Amino acid sequence: RAIPGMTVLNPADAIETKKVIEKAVEHEGPVYIRLGRPGVPVLFSEDYDFQIGKANVLKEGKDVTLIATGILVNEALLASEILAEEGIEAGVLNIACIKPIDKEAIIKAASSSGAVVTCEEHNILGGLASAVSEVLVENCPVPLERVGVEDTFGRSGSPAELLEYFSLTKEEIVLKAKKVISRKK
Repeated sequence: RAIPGMTVLNPADAIETKKVIEKAVEHEGPVYIRLGRPGVPVLFSEDYDFQIGKANVLKEGKDVTLIATGILVNEALLASEILAEEGIEAGVLNIACIKPIDKEAIIKAASSSGAVVTCEEHNILGGLASAVSEVLVENCPVPLERVGVEDTFGRSGSPAELLEYFSLTKEEIVLKAKKVISRKK
């Protein structure tokens, strides 16, 4: 993300991956595509129109916004269902394009819910959490919590073991959502 002119893409499922690659081929300039290792459920239909620099609102919510990328988009959707059972309306925003980031969508979602949780299978430093933080601090300061790899080295293991080890789960997203809601003024 720190390389000038670099486009950074992180698709959430197989269909979005196909769409991302098609757009990357057409794009002028360098593109980095980040792919997760585990299989994930299909979230998008074949008519999904991926656009570089645009986010997708997957679910509206007034209490908190879960801003997710890559394989954690599905976890965020699952977390929103758990939160709904407790009467908490969690919106889910899919950010497949981390750079350039969709500032407008982030500001709109944060303004609506007043609290944000970022969700990524990446270090919380320098990725989605950092990009969203920059947008919020400059435009719409709201409480923020981050679900991602804490500033530590990676480990070896199966994808499921690693997601659990690094707390990249729907349960962790639920905990962070409740925490960030408690910080709203």
